[in-house]
Amino acid sequence: MPTELRVEQITKSYPSADGNVPILRGVDLVATAGEAISIVGPSGSGKSTLLYMIGALESPTSGRTLIDGIDPQQLSLDEQSRFRNQVVGFVFQDHHLLPQCTVLENVLIPTLARTGAGPTEEAHARQLLDRVGLTHRLNHLPSQLSGGERQRVAVCRALMNQPKVLLADEPTGNLDRRTAETIGDLMLEIAREAGVILVCVTHSSDLAARFARRLELRDGKLEPS
Repeated sequence: MPTELRVEQITKSYPSADGNVPILRGVDLVATAGEAISIVGPSGSGKSTLLYMIGALESPTSGRTLIDGIDPQQLSLDEQSRFRNQVVGFVFQDHHLLPQCTVLENVLIPTLARTGAGPTEEAHARQLLDRVGLTHRLNHLPSQLSGGERQRVAVCRALMNQPKVLLADEPTGNLDRRTAETIGDLMLEIAREAGVILVCVTHSSDLAARFARRLELRDGKLEPS
């Protein structure tokens, strides 16, 4: 069966001196393998919070998220870590590459929590980097790369363990317009080829417009954009 992502009545509130402040007020979302979804909304609307709950980086106040019927909040902490490593890939605005590791080593990092970086894993990493045009940069450090190149490495790292869901949080926020277009197109192409569910939150209307399904987080709920 194809992968299914299901978000059911997710709410999230944060405590403050004046009481709880609601951010998400009952978010619902269903997506299946191969879908690409963009989510827009003003700063502070909860876009990143929603993404982190889908990826089991944060817990909802109520409701649940399911990937192929599994609610990661019901797993132990060790099981949650394995779930994130094996099922979810993350691409952040800041690439979070390890500065002391080469491009190839950075892409291989997700394998260390599983079988390790053997010949099969290295071959897969090389294939991903070739796909994004970085074969000539395998042994370079992040400091030797442009911003667009670093973000391409981050996309490869997110796909290294062949996740079912790829989550992108403002992936082009630090890039110039032309590079942002390249990264956006690249993510969409690779996600489609890999058959993953791609969910991208962004302030960029240009990037959001590239997605077949566009949603807006408004007053704590998702609506068609």
